Amino acid sequence: MNTNLAELPLSILELAAIREGHTPTDTFQHSLTLAQHAEQWGYHRFWLAEHHNMASIASSATAVLIGHIAGGTSTIRVGSGGIMLPNHAPLIVAEQFGTLASLYPGRIDLGLGRAPGTDQMTAHALRRDLQGSVNDFPQNVQELLTYLSAENRGSRVRAIPGEGLDIPVWLLGSSTFSAQLAAYLGLPFAFASHFAPSQLQAALHLYRENFRPSEYLAEPYAAACVNVIAADTNEQAERLATSFYQLATNIVRGTSRPLQPPVESMAGLWSDMEEESVRMMMAYAFIGSQAKVRKQVEQFVQVTGVNELLVVSHVYDPAARLRSYELLMQALRQPVAV
Repeated sequence: MNTNLAELPLSILELAAIREGHTPTDTFQHSLTLAQHAEQWGYHRFWLAEHHNMASIASSATAVLIGHIAGGTSTIRVGSGGIMLPNHAPLIVAEQFGTLASLYPGRIDLGLGRAPGTDQMTAHALRRDLQGSVNDFPQNVQELLTYLSAENRGSRVRAIPGEGLDIPVWLLGSSTFSAQLAAYLGLPFAFASHFAPSQLQAALHLYRENFRPSEYLAEPYAAACVNVIAADTNEQAERLATSFYQLATNIVRGTSRPLQPPVESMAGLWSDMEEESVRMMMAYAFIGSQAKVRKQVEQFVQVTGVNELLVVSHVYDPAARLRSYELLMQALRQPVAV
């Protein structure tokens, strides 16, 4: 547990949002620019998510994007937040991340998720075996760990490259299932509290109480992801956040649109019920000036006791998004007046 904000590892979860009026090519360039700045500012990791068949998110080929980001940076850790394992053969994942770890030694993380990261029809189109399901996740994780182990060198099926490399494997989750599995396997765990806040505390408790030391980790190590939008003033941050609110409203509606520009007011853009749903889903959204965001983050870390904080910022303007991440790092490392 680390409640000292000056020492708390701070990392980024990049969803590679496609902005209205722009292309995935633009998105990938802005992702790289963000990673390069994050490296300079002292962020610890830069993780990319896996989503499919979504007009708002370009990170479908996650391993390819990780290579793009790692190739354009030098020291920041780069990884998946996460690879949705039901969509992939464990051997393929081991080979892909073995290749990445061989190209960028000591910098690659492999975060694994249990959900498909898409709708049911697309999930069926992705899978190697239509009989496969999320229920196979524990077995698939253990199969993947076997391929990455040095002990697998005598097997008839081997991951080359991948075998014997030091690739930290994380389990990611939005419920208690992966928390319990991470505890059982002795792996680090990251919770998706940026969109599924309700089971955060229960998951962290189960993970810590049931953790078994392993060859991977001696003590439990938990991270949590939150939404942060920081600006020079509270008013500026609230206006920037309207892009985030519009994106979240579309999630509630089950629709997918590119990230929209900010608006002066959300009045008329969501119903009272939609607003309530968005605010419940985004309970851990810290929006405001440096001082306000620092206070919110400090309270979150004290209550949860997380070892590391992952941050996602849905901001339409690339320059304002960079500023948000810069202000957050400054706020945590250099206390500002409240």
